[in-house]
Amino acid sequence: MRLKHRFWADYTARDFAALDPGRLIAILPVGAIEQHGPHLPLSVDQAILDGMISATLPLISPECPAIFLPTLPVGKSNEHSAWPGTLTFSTQTLISMWMEIGDCVAAAGVRKLVLLNSHGGQISVMDIVARDLRIKHKMITVAANWFAMGLPEGLLTPEENRFGIHAGDLETSVMLALHPDLVQMDHARNFHTKIADLAQENRHLGLTNAGKIGWQAQDMNAAGACGDATKATA
Repeated sequence: MRLKHRFWADYTARDFAALDPGRLIAILPVGAIEQHGPHLPLSVDQAILDGMISATLPLISPECPAIFLPTLPVGKSNEHSAWPGTLTFSTQTLISMWMEIGDCVAAAGVRKLVLLNSHGGQISVMDIVARDLRIKHKMITVAANWFAMGLPEGLLTPEENRFGIHAGDLETSVMLALHPDLVQMDHARNFHTKIADLAQENRHLGLTNAGKIGWQAQDMNAAGACGDATKATA
């Protein structure tokens, strides 16, 4: 089946009804609008999603029935709510919203759904929704995070790869490539994270360790960023 459009919203209801929904792979991009330090815009997570989709579209085989749902730019970002401009839903609201979109996808006859996420603060929410949609609709559901897909060898230092998780070298470099006009490199710094200090003191506690700590962005760095943004290049 060759799709006329790659975006769900570009179809008329009549054209959509003519598709074979059982073969479609629906992709729901979910992002966040939140502070990213003093040098990056609030739109980083949404911009990365949109950039990934634009880069991916030419690479998709014409025979692959992948179709993109509208990007949901606002997510669960209350860990960044100490900074002005951050937008957030509660966990309960976000679960309800993603579930109801999944309900609509299932009602259209689509049996495969990928949640494509760009925000680390809502990974666990996405995992819950993917599992609940699987149970509720017997769909095939996948929870995917762009930052877990791997990087070219040697792109980042081992320390930056481990701790530069928010507005550091990686995200700043991606934004320099996508939207250089929105990056203020004169405000970029090496934002040392307290998580690195914790890792030296305790091998069991951390963000991904056996003991995962509850955290807010200010717990890691007073500027709300983690990583060496000064190393960023397009």
